[in-house]
Amino acid sequence: MAELNGKRATLADLEALALTNYGHFTSMRMEDGTIRGLSLHLDRLIRDCRIVFGVELDRERTLNYIRKAADGVAGVAGLRVTVFDPALDMGRPSDAKDPHILVNLRPAGALSPPPLTAKTFTFTRDYAEVKHIGLHPQLRVRREAQLAGFDDAVFVELDGRISEGGTWNLGFVHQDGTVIWPEAPVLPGTTMLLLQTLEAPKQITAPVRLADVPNMAAAFATNTTIGVRSLSALDDVAFPQDHPVLAALRAGYSGIPGDRL
Repeated sequence: MAELNGKRATLADLEALALTNYGHFTSMRMEDGTIRGLSLHLDRLIRDCRIVFGVELDRERTLNYIRKAADGVAGVAGLRVTVFDPALDMGRPSDAKDPHILVNLRPAGALSPPPLTAKTFTFTRDYAEVKHIGLHPQLRVRREAQLAGFDDAVFVELDGRISEGGTWNLGFVHQDGTVIWPEAPVLPGTTMLLLQTLEAPKQITAPVRLADVPNMAAAFATNTTIGVRSLSALDDVAFPQDHPVLAALRAGYSGIPGDRL
């Protein structure tokens, strides 16, 4: 199901989005009418709208569209909010100043799916701090990783710093149990931000380079869809799948209450 500005989206509405591919979005996990980090998702939409369209997105109106689309939906569901201007002209994108709000609902899988393997690539995502809909570059790299026998890709900056995964934040566990979030251009994921509010385990943000990876005790991926997902391998470095720090992160994340829509 898809609604645009509170009304069922038409084929013409979706054609405009598909043909221009300009906008931004956020994805949420709804559990019995609640969403962890709802305010963070709204903050992201407002911040990114300023960057992408140069206008202020109406927070309450956006929330009302989300509520309307989610009304009567029970259990667990994936909810994506995409902001785009259907009238955007590819020759005059600077004129696009009327962003519309598209809300999609879809099935959601279980949190913490099986461990994944990842291959590193020298790659910097365009406007890394914005969750924009231009996904071709990172999906291309993900495809290359899968053709090489891995599940996904991890990006490495030209200066050698590891940054993030294909569509997820990456974290490491040091031998002393400290969680290390790579210091590099990354999308500030809502799940990562929520995990950083936990009192334990200890967490820091610091540069992580490829040479540091063999000295790490564990690694994990995180986003709204997967929660905290173990990495069993990064390139040729293997990691345990059941490290106690990862269990603590999962338990802490599960204990964060959702915001009622």
